[in-house]
Amino acid sequence: MRGHGFGRGGHFGHFGHGEHMRGRHSPGGRGGGRVFDHGDLRWVVLALIAERPRHGYEIIKEIEDRVGGAYSPSPGVIYPTLTLLEETGLIAAQESEGGRKLYKMLAEGEEQLKAHRASVDGLFERMARVRERSAGGVSPSVVRALENLRTAIRLKLEQGPLEETRAQRLAEALDAAALSIEQA
Repeated sequence: MRGHGFGRGGHFGHFGHGEHMRGRHSPGGRGGGRVFDHGDLRWVVLALIAERPRHGYEIIKEIEDRVGGAYSPSPGVIYPTLTLLEETGLIAAQESEGGRKLYKMLAEGEEQLKAHRASVDGLFERMARVRERSAGGVSPSVVRALENLRTAIRLKLEQGPLEETRAQRLAEALDAAALSIEQA
């Protein structure tokens, strides 16, 4: 949000890689336009935490749901954004169950959000329009689950060559998932 303290040299400094909604789950690929410009995603994350304390995964899922599955921010975008918000004193993290961090709003974050409410509301309106345009598409929960499966497989394969026993177990798990999907 240029000119609102979150762009270059502003409260957050330069930050922006990966924030644009283009790519495999972008409305741009479905006849829509860009929803998040440089710096917008951090406002959305801040506003979601203002609604209630959240874990990073919950933020990813909430954004995905609010745009109807048309976009799903990656952990590689969300977690650095959360770190930035925490380092700038807008949110705080505390350990919760399973060692996961629960992010809560701080007074400075509330002030920043209040000062830029109209801009933030505009972002959520754009997200709602994207959701409307993507209605009738794949359910956000299905897109999220598919991305989780892809990520799990990619991470497993990036660990290096699998010994035969582990390769067989992985193949069996994938076969079982395929069968389960066919029967759903």
